Amino acid sequence: MADLMQELSDKAIALLQKLIETPSLSKEEHKTADLIQAFLMENGVECFRKGNNVWAFSEKTQPTKPYLLLNSHHDTVMPNSGYTKDPFKAIVEDGKLFGLGSNDAGGCLVSLLATFLYFHKKQLSFNLIMAATAEEEISGKNGIESILSELPELELAIVGEPTLMQMAVAEKGLLVIDAKVTGKAGHAAREEGENALYKALDDLNTVRDYQFKRISPYLGKSKVTATIIQSGSQHNVVPDLCTYTLDVRVTDAYTLEEALEELRAILRAELHPRSLRLNSSKVPENHHILKVAEALHMVQYGSPTLSDQALISYPSVKIGPGDSARSHTPDEFIYLEELRNGIKGYIRILETYADLAK
Repeated sequence: MADLMQELSDKAIALLQKLIETPSLSKEEHKTADLIQAFLMENGVECFRKGNNVWAFSEKTQPTKPYLLLNSHHDTVMPNSGYTKDPFKAIVEDGKLFGLGSNDAGGCLVSLLATFLYFHKKQLSFNLIMAATAEEEISGKNGIESILSELPELELAIVGEPTLMQMAVAEKGLLVIDAKVTGKAGHAAREEGENALYKALDDLNTVRDYQFKRISPYLGKSKVTATIIQSGSQHNVVPDLCTYTLDVRVTDAYTLEEALEELRAILRAELHPRSLRLNSSKVPENHHILKVAEALHMVQYGSPTLSDQALISYPSVKIGPGDSARSHTPDEFIYLEELRNGIKGYIRILETYADLAK
């Protein structure tokens, strides 16, 4: 067992180093998809591909058994200007592996791939699917969403994101709203017109202090934040139009549509949602995965950050090695020991799930 775990860890670390040194910005992940596809094939796994998404089924899949999905992403954000190390060079120092995407979410991805290899030829009480997907960082339509129709119905999805191996059993959704306030143009020197900017400021004061009515036990309050405002073109003209943007983080106490309607009831602007795709999530109370968390004494929490959970319409949890606080930061890194413990942790979760599901 120790030899197998060492072999899996070595393979995972070697793959992560290759992924770091292969740029994979969102919508440009074809080369890392090639690497992942080759990795699976080299390890005797038949795999499928659609765009830059790669997935595979465990060898002893039986259609009568439930399906569990292991999922993480291989796209990254742009490296920021604060890097002191080459973001596209895998550097090992003091037990840390540095490089863009090492923590978010390369460490999770390679740990899940190693876990999948561990179980690939085993007879389980469920079927495993491994999916390495694209465009997570931009919630793109050519990522996980584009392959769900290719997969069977899922009993559970385990989404790999850096959570210090704590289990996020709920996650906030995202609603971005473009607001439009209209007035009437006039000369600023005379008392003419209807100032759209002032009308919008009334809305923004309302937004600043607004508390949504429903509260989630896991995720607390939904939150609305004004982030952009635009109005006017000349200093001496009362503006007849003002637009602003709202960032709304919605808990499982609301659907996105319900949150939108609550805001429409209190604001004067016309509200136009950019998307109603990025839903909040919460694992059903009686799901086996919650019993697993209890059996393994795992911390359970509600996550404020968005992931591919928002696009998966089946029960899901978010868990993985690494720390969310390191994501998108200069000189991103993951501890090598976190990777090794991540593989062991994922294996322990699936073994316990199988035991409890009997």
